[in-house]
Amino acid sequence: MALILIRGENNQKLLNAIADVERHANLKILNKPKIIDPKFADNLVEKILNAKLRTKSSVATAFHTKEDTTYCIMQIKKIHPPAHVVVVSDEYDGYEELNSLLNNAKEFSGYYSHKSKESGMKDYKSKSGDSHLNKQLNSYLK
Repeated sequence: MALILIRGENNQKLLNAIADVERHANLKILNKPKIIDPKFADNLVEKILNAKLRTKSSVATAFHTKEDTTYCIMQIKKIHPPAHVVVVSDEYDGYEELNSLLNNAKEFSGYYSHKSKESGMKDYKSKSGDSHLNKQLNSYLK
């Protein structure tokens, strides 16, 4: 499980970056993103990078993913989100503090997962009226 911190200029850029992480980096977000104090996020990223940031963020969010830290780093390197995405490893000093902040933080409004809760293909031709999963269409999943 990895902890991802996203900092940026506005909420819309953060929402787009979260969607990019989920869609294009193919990472599974475990919990709803939470609001993080942007000053705390900037300080944490400065500690991780051992350098001063060129720009300060106006908003920040963080969440856990199902995948491990190394895999998340490799996947996020492949995409170009509109905000600064940082995978916070448990090796960093600020990891525990950020993790504890997530427990009490408010949810980041506007986020919803585009991925279906049900896995598989829906049978829209079903006469019964309910949208159940078609076992024949999903036989390849087994």
